[in-house]
Amino acid sequence: MDGQIIEKHRFPSPNPHIDVSLVTYMCQGLKIKGFLAEPKAAGVYDGFLYLRGGIKNVGKVRLSRITQFAAEGFVVMAPFYRGNQGGEGNEDFAGEDRYDALAAFRILEAHPKVHHERIHVFGFSRGGAMALHTAILEPRVCSVVVWGGVSDVELTYWERPDLRRMMKRVIGGTPSKYPERYKWRTPLYEVERIHAPVLIIHGEKDENVSIEHAYRLERRLKEMNKQVTTWYFPKFTHYFPPQHNRETVRRLTEWMKQQSRS
Repeated sequence: MDGQIIEKHRFPSPNPHIDVSLVTYMCQGLKIKGFLAEPKAAGVYDGFLYLRGGIKNVGKVRLSRITQFAAEGFVVMAPFYRGNQGGEGNEDFAGEDRYDALAAFRILEAHPKVHHERIHVFGFSRGGAMALHTAILEPRVCSVVVWGGVSDVELTYWERPDLRRMMKRVIGGTPSKYPERYKWRTPLYEVERIHAPVLIIHGEKDENVSIEHAYRLERRLKEMNKQVTTWYFPKFTHYFPPQHNRETVRRLTEWMKQQSRS
């Protein structure tokens, strides 16, 4: 069954107050790997689905990052996506691997320390598209945060010549030859199915994922009368300076909790 954990092993945690486990779970008949991070203190917490960027070994889930979010008072699930770090199948850049994220959402729903109605989805970079797809597929998502996120996969192809070879291999060709394959991976076309409020965070000097992705997402959400908040940073690139990064994490997790209370 999708979202069923079949293996769970304790993993060294960089934070003494957070337990980390390496889990193996099922999705579409495949064994998928991921990290689960939870506060040691007793209690019931909001859930936090962390969707990484990159592909394969680029942009791997960092323990320091997910325990940073867990320390803000969340149970965090971070899938590696299919085909990565011992998982089965092949990652396909916001294609079928969106269901790996949805199955990870089910893990949080079943977790005894999670408020089942308070599960938030966070996506960074390519994970932004994954987060939006998850909210499109799952109406019970409480809130969505897209940080430096891809919203248009075809735009990524044209903006990033260095990724074109990988995208042609994974997706099967160019946007000119297979526009429907790029459209299917692009969440912009289905945002009317998103029920959760969306927070968009983006550095205006981002050269990995241009600010145009944020503008297009904001515009489409507003056209569909969806609840959208934007935090744009004129001086920042894809990666925020450490102090601003920590402050933004604090602010966004507070924003998430406000959505839980509203």
